[in-house]
Amino acid sequence: MKQIIILFMCLTLMATTAFAQDFSEDEAAVIAVLNDFHDAAANADVERYLGHMTDDAVFLGTDEHERWPMQTDFIDYVNERFAAGGWSYYSTDKHIHFSSDGKVAWFDETSISNSMGAHFRGSGVLEKIDGEWKIAHYVLSVLVYNELWEDVMELITPERERREAN
Repeated sequence: MKQIIILFMCLTLMATTAFAQDFSEDEAAVIAVLNDFHDAAANADVERYLGHMTDDAVFLGTDEHERWPMQTDFIDYVNERFAAGGWSYYSTDKHIHFSSDGKVAWFDETSISNSMGAHFRGSGVLEKIDGEWKIAHYVLSVLVYNELWEDVMELITPERERREAN
């Protein structure tokens, strides 16, 4: 019986280690990409920031109309914003998952604005291209407490209606 327990523990350890090795290196790489992506934004480093994205990436901002395809809309937007100093967020929590073939990762992270203290949710998709993780899709959403939802709707409804009328 003792041998069976030891064998079971060894097999469990081997299986756990094998699984962890499959994605731990890629998980660390994805975290590094996301962290450097935010650092590049904080330092208004256009080349480094955009270098983390695929050529056909899309960035969805917090405004309803902020759907920025990489070519050329997002490049122009980033150049303009970074000329004024960029933006600074830090991530407090990341959750990363991978496709079964290990070529696609998706994530969500909670980020906090250094300038406003506002909390955001970043989520998106990365592709592994020639051994390097690149952001293909990034969504930035403002987090709103459920208890404040009615107040937020009261605040934004007139602006939404104004925009829809134009």
